[in-house]
Order: sequence, then C-alpha cells, then structure tokens
Amino acid sequence: MRAVITVIGKDTVGILTKVSGICTEYNANVIEVTQSVLQDMFAMIMLVDISKLNKNFTELTDRMSQLGDELGLKIHTMHEEIFNTMHSV
Repeated sequence: MRAVITVIGKDTVGILTKVSGICTEYNANVIEVTQSVLQDMFAMIMLVDISKLNKNFTELTDRMSQLGDELGLKIHTMHEEIFNTMHSV
C-alpha cells in the first residue's frame, strides 16, 4: 500500500525534514520525493509506503494536517488509489 503526500505553501527551512520526520514516526517509508520552489512558494509530492504503519492511516493524515496548520501549509495525505482515481478523469 502506498500513499501520496502533497505539500504547498510559503517556503521555509525544514519542511521536508518535518514531513519526513512524521513519516518516520509512523513507520511510513519514503519511496520518492519531488519538490520545487517557485519564488517563495514551496510545492512537494511525496510517495510513501504505508504497508507497515505502526498507527492508523487516519492518524497519519490527521498529524500531517496538524503539521500543515502549525507551519501555515496545506498538507494532504491520501491513498494512492484515491489519488490515481482523482487524476484519471
């Protein structure tokens, strides 16, 4: 099972570190990351393996959203199947 984490917002130091730190906390293995900074806007897509999560997936999504609120970012976490379905229309 995999999930897609997207992050968008004003660029600051440590965004990747904080997001990947939560992945580590929940035992979600980061498979691939792409990120860009356009002027002062940060955008990242992260693909993670969630097959060995040590907590509920909903807890992971809630924690990522909470981090987004703390940092003034928009962080969305969704199952890969949902992501693919949304983008195949």
